[in-house]
Amino acid sequence: MADGQLKVQRLSGSLGAEVRGVSLNGAGPDLARQIESLLLEHLVLFFPDQHLKVGEHVAFGRHFGRLEGHPNLDNPYSDHPEIFELAAISGGIADEWHSDLSFQEQPSVMAILNMVECPDAGGDTLWANMYKAYDELSAPLRDLCDGLTALHDATPHGKPEMMTIHPVVRIHPVTKRRSLFVNEHFTRRIVELSHEESAHLLAYLTRWVTSPGFTVRYRWSRGTIAMWDNRCTQHFVLNDFSSERIIQRVTVVGDQPQAACPPRWEPFVRSGHAGATSRYDRQLKKMLKQRVAGSSENVKQTAVS
Repeated sequence: MADGQLKVQRLSGSLGAEVRGVSLNGAGPDLARQIESLLLEHLVLFFPDQHLKVGEHVAFGRHFGRLEGHPNLDNPYSDHPEIFELAAISGGIADEWHSDLSFQEQPSVMAILNMVECPDAGGDTLWANMYKAYDELSAPLRDLCDGLTALHDATPHGKPEMMTIHPVVRIHPVTKRRSLFVNEHFTRRIVELSHEESAHLLAYLTRWVTSPGFTVRYRWSRGTIAMWDNRCTQHFVLNDFSSERIIQRVTVVGDQPQAACPPRWEPFVRSGHAGATSRYDRQLKKMLKQRVAGSSENVKQTAVS
């Protein structure tokens, strides 16, 4: 399919398209708007043979919003504050399904990745369509998920104290569609359920979202640029390579996830002594206390102003 100068080829029935016939170096606002429209349609886009330098990559990313580096991981080669870099020789570190930075209060809107070096074989990335994962749940389970929230944290980065609570189902601010917003990498607990109930539901949902019919798998080539909508997708890197793989990514600063509806139930935490029987509630209790303290502080600041 051709779209103006852009040659767009769908890659799966669920999501993903490869785009040719355009250079992203020096892209202007009109091209950026056209690309953003394609991204809303296909959720993840791939632009082969771009070979952008760091400054060109950053300039392209700025068309889509303010950029941020990674809050927890250091770059091995570049010191550019708006670039996040991953370099690996034997296996990747993103080999769990995830939505980028979901432990932040405002997770990233989108990511734009430059494949600087890639193995001859292995290291493919898969993405999954979270609209479709939500839509194809049964009606009763959709209804239950609409009224739940979940605790996310940065334990995979060694920082469990970095945590927040998000809706299990979020509304995309542009398309207004609902999507599942829990992932195996960062989501720890369904807030309104007991630990045991949460473990069962999260295990089901995090397995469900990776169903093959929701996914696209991409085989990388050096110089490819990929960009994805972090609000309605998850992704996973195959840890099956044994030669150099270097990616550089710019991340568009996030927005506050909008819930499908307000939480329908109170948080489930055991009361009483924080002994062995309540160890699973400790983190949730801590997060809820932080929320109360934050709300009180906001009230004080509002009263003073």
